Amino acid sequence: MSDEFNNTVVLVTGAGSGIGQATARLFAERGASVVVNDIRPEAGEETVDQIRAAGGTASFHCADVADAAAVREMIDACVAAHGRIDCAFNNAGMGGVPAKTADCAEEDWYRETGVMIHGVFHCLKYEIRQMLRQGSGRIVSTASIAGLVGYEGVSPSLSASKFAVIGMTKTAALEYAKENIRINAVCPGATLSQQLTGIFERHPEYAAATEALHPIGRMAQPREIAEAVAWLCSDAASFVTGHAMVVDGAYTAQ
Repeated sequence: MSDEFNNTVVLVTGAGSGIGQATARLFAERGASVVVNDIRPEAGEETVDQIRAAGGTASFHCADVADAAAVREMIDACVAAHGRIDCAFNNAGMGGVPAKTADCAEEDWYRETGVMIHGVFHCLKYEIRQMLRQGSGRIVSTASIAGLVGYEGVSPSLSASKFAVIGMTKTAALEYAKENIRINAVCPGATLSQQLTGIFERHPEYAAATEALHPIGRMAQPREIAEAVAWLCSDAASFVTGHAMVVDGAYTAQ
């Protein structure tokens, strides 16, 4: 435990597993009061239980970020409980159904972009409104290497959404730079989430192929992405805004 984020209220969406869970736990370890969001109550409550078992402070709020009214209610609930939101990590997303553009089902496109584009927009909108009222704030959203370069084999919605997250991040950062609100994104390479682990269990050959794509020779652990998010929210990054931080084992350096 450390006190880096003492007296700090942090909202983490999609915190029931993977990068979101690792980030929620890291903030709690460093003294923050963490509001855990996920659309899956059991997963979100499990993250809260892990944090409390380690001596941290956390609560759970179930909300679908694709629903603007639900996001507004979540922000209001956070403020009612804690008085403010100092940091927000907009991480809720989904892997998408892999397909080439011409083969992508329209229902998949709209469902996936509803979470990964509209969901991030909803969170940014209501987080920024609250941070304007309180006079400061820090926001990080999850983009991806698929938002920086073409990435054959993923869903078109994933690629489009992650490019959109970076665009929204840069625009919002410019809009609110003078309002003491810093807004950044993190762009992970392949990260060993529960979703990827499940795929690799079914298709072991995919693991070696995915590792080989990254010059560092392996995939990221969720905690490694969480460390980048925490740094972007820390005072050490006080002059960093509008940045899409790449954490990809040199994938995009090729």
